[in-house]
Amino acid sequence: MTPDEYCQNKAAQSGSSFYYSFLFLPPERRKAITALYAFCREVDDVVDECEENSVARMKLAWWRSQIEDMYAGKADHPVMRALAPHLLSYGLDADRLYAIVEGMEMDLDHARYADWPALRKYCWHAAGVVGELSAGIFGYTRPETLEYAEKLGLAFQLTNIIRDVGDDARRGRIYLPQEDMQRFNVSAAEILNGQYSDNFAALMRFQTDRARQYYREAVRALPEEDRRAQRPGLLMAAIYHTLLREIEHEQWRVLDQRISLTPIRKFWLAWKTWVGGGRGLVRRLGR
Repeated sequence: MTPDEYCQNKAAQSGSSFYYSFLFLPPERRKAITALYAFCREVDDVVDECEENSVARMKLAWWRSQIEDMYAGKADHPVMRALAPHLLSYGLDADRLYAIVEGMEMDLDHARYADWPALRKYCWHAAGVVGELSAGIFGYTRPETLEYAEKLGLAFQLTNIIRDVGDDARRGRIYLPQEDMQRFNVSAAEILNGQYSDNFAALMRFQTDRARQYYREAVRALPEEDRRAQRPGLLMAAIYHTLLREIEHEQWRVLDQRISLTPIRKFWLAWKTWVGGGRGLVRRLGR
């Protein structure tokens, strides 16, 4: 198996919405974004699969060394070997890759976040910086496009947090800001025990409105000149924003189930957005 094939398998097996945005790209850009996604999956799996924090820290330290080795031309992991040819072409800088690893380390250090500024920092490390790297692979000419990419990444991460409240709680983590939980009178025990209430619905509506605001701010920041190149991000936005609406339609019943879109629906949203150049999504969210 070649490094590119390894990354392709990693991306395809994940079943992530991100995979659908890769399908329409030219080969070299598709290889680059698939390798970046595979890197994110690898470091994320370290935290999800290691029961001992000390072991997870050692593995994340190893991934840091792989980043260093990759820029020195001597990385040996297939993901890094697949990513290496694209570093200069798409401006993939080491600091942003290190920032992704730091985000995974935050999961080892924090099971709760006091307020939105603290959670926002985590969201940037987990997804905002990935958006910036992805924008470089897709191609851009205006600096405002990086602002768009960062905010879109934050919107994606907030959508993930809303979808995964129950799953995360069963792993001992609650990403909803404690300040917001206190405001809506929802206790950690209620979430950990899967207890629904009007207060929980109000809390989740507040988080949904925050996520929607970031979708709006993202598309408003995207310059017209770069919209065509950034269509893969808009594909993901169409899928994730639809998922957010589906979760709201289901009244945020996320404590005992994982709400998702079917693969065929994801592909349809991706194809429709690609063919339309993202214009419909930009009009709908940019209001």
